[in-house]
Amino acid sequence: MVFASYEESYSQLNRRSIRKNNKRMSTFRGRKNNFGKDKAYNFFGVSLNALNYFGDLAPTSSFGSTDISFTRPGVGIFLGRRFGPRYSLIGHFRFGTLRGGDFDSADPNDENDRFRYVRNLHFRNRIKELSVTGVFDLFRNEGSYISRVQGTPYVLVGLAVFHHNPQAKVNDDSTLPEAGQWVDLRPLGTEGQFSNLLDTDVNSGISPYEQIQIAVPIGLGFRYRMNQVLDISFEVATRYLFFDYIDDVSANYVDLGIFDDPLARELSDRSLEATDAVSGSERALNSESISPITGKLTSYTGRDGSNYTVIAGYGSEFPDNNRGNKDDNDFYFVTTIKVAYIIGAQFRRAKFR
Repeated sequence: MVFASYEESYSQLNRRSIRKNNKRMSTFRGRKNNFGKDKAYNFFGVSLNALNYFGDLAPTSSFGSTDISFTRPGVGIFLGRRFGPRYSLIGHFRFGTLRGGDFDSADPNDENDRFRYVRNLHFRNRIKELSVTGVFDLFRNEGSYISRVQGTPYVLVGLAVFHHNPQAKVNDDSTLPEAGQWVDLRPLGTEGQFSNLLDTDVNSGISPYEQIQIAVPIGLGFRYRMNQVLDISFEVATRYLFFDYIDDVSANYVDLGIFDDPLARELSDRSLEATDAVSGSERALNSESISPITGKLTSYTGRDGSNYTVIAGYGSEFPDNNRGNKDDNDFYFVTTIKVAYIIGAQFRRAKFR
C-alpha cells in the first residue's frame, strides 16, 4: 500500500513537471541575437536616377502634378554602412536635370490650364546633389552580410545639399544676340530681384535666390540580394525644398520698364511669343478657346518712359498679375535604381580540419 501511494505521488509530480516543461518550451523565443560590430559592413555602388519636377510650371496646381514627358535621367555614386539589424547610413552624390514648360504641360483647351499656356514659361535646371540618408529596413537582419535577408522594403529620410542653376532658351525669333541660346536666369532677376523696386511695388523686398540650397529627402524603397556581395534596390523619394525658385518662377509680374537688361525684360514675360522657344512649334494663341485672353491686349507706359503692349494680366505691375505662386515651395522627385557592392566585411567563416 505504501509503495502504491508513493508511485501515485511520483506520477502526479512527473505530470506537473512535464506540463511546466511544455509551457516553457511553448514560450521559448531563443536567445537574443545581437548585431555586433563583427556583423557591420560597408558598401558602395552606382545609381541610375530619373528626375521629375513639381512647381509653378507643373501641368496643374494639384500636389504631385508632373509632366512625365519631362523626365530626365541622372547618375550617381554612393557609399554606405550598415550599423544594425535595420539601420544603414548612406552618402550619395547625384547629377541630373529637371525640366518644365507651359507649352507642353498646359492644355490651352482647358479653362483651368489655358492661363498657364498663355504664360509660356519654361526652364531646365542641372542639379548637383549631395545627400546623407538614414535607411530603416522593415525586415530585421540579425545575421552577417552573408545571411542578410533576401529582400526587404525600407523607408528613408535624410538631408541634402544641392547646387542648381535654372536656364531658359531665348526664342530663335528674338532680335537679341542671345537668340537660340540657353541662358542663366538667376543673374537676370526676371521678377525684379536686381532692380530698384519701389516700396509700393508688389514684389518689393524680393531678393536673389541662392544657388546652393537644402532639401529633405523622404521616400520608400525595396532592396533585393542578388548574391553574397551584391544588392539591387529600387526607391522613389521626394525632395522637400525650402524655396520656390528651382524654376525661376514664384512671385508676380513687374513693370517691364524697371529692367536695364533687355534680355531680362524679354524673359520676364513671354506670353506674346508666337512660337515655343524650345521646339519652335507655333503657339495656339488665336485658338477659339483662349482668344478671350489674348484678345485683351493692353498698353502702358513703363517706369523707363517706354510704351509696352502686353496681354492683360501678364507683363505688368499689379497685385493680381501672378507669374507664380509664392505661397508654395517647389519639389522634385527622384526615382532610383541602385546596385551596391559589399566591402570591408569583418565576418569570417569558421575553419575545420
